[in-house]
Amino acid sequence: MSGQTEQELEASVPPEGELERVEDAGLAKAIEAYRKAAGENLTDEERADVEKRVSEMMSREIIEVDEAHVPVEIPVEKSRVSVGPPTLTRFEKARIIGARALQLSLGAPPFIDIPSTAHTSLDIAMKELDERVLPIVIKRVLPNGDYQNIPLNSFAR
Repeated sequence: MSGQTEQELEASVPPEGELERVEDAGLAKAIEAYRKAAGENLTDEERADVEKRVSEMMSREIIEVDEAHVPVEIPVEKSRVSVGPPTLTRFEKARIIGARALQLSLGAPPFIDIPSTAHTSLDIAMKELDERVLPIVIKRVLPNGDYQNIPLNSFAR
């Protein structure tokens, strides 16, 4: 580490009761929590080690805001899904079927011949999804904002 003596370290670190003077309240709370976790019945050597680590915490640079990340579209290569699972999730299926059933119930024309077993618009929507005839694109987003627009026929069945 640095060549500071124990006295210099103690002088650069505020004592336990004077953390209010530290400019960043979050840092002050973190230091207080660290000291509390270290315990109360410490030897002089352990206490010096704790104070040394506290001084290291105080000397670290605090990053207020990360650089802005511009979201980028990840292309679908050879019908390969690279964001998330290769199949539709149950949530994606539910959203697609629900939206399509609503469209059908409001009078939208079906993309398939209506099967004789279909009694509701929900049955027709499920059959359309099974046959992959819906012109729908699923947008999957990563935590950093990057995304992939995936056509329905690119998913594995």
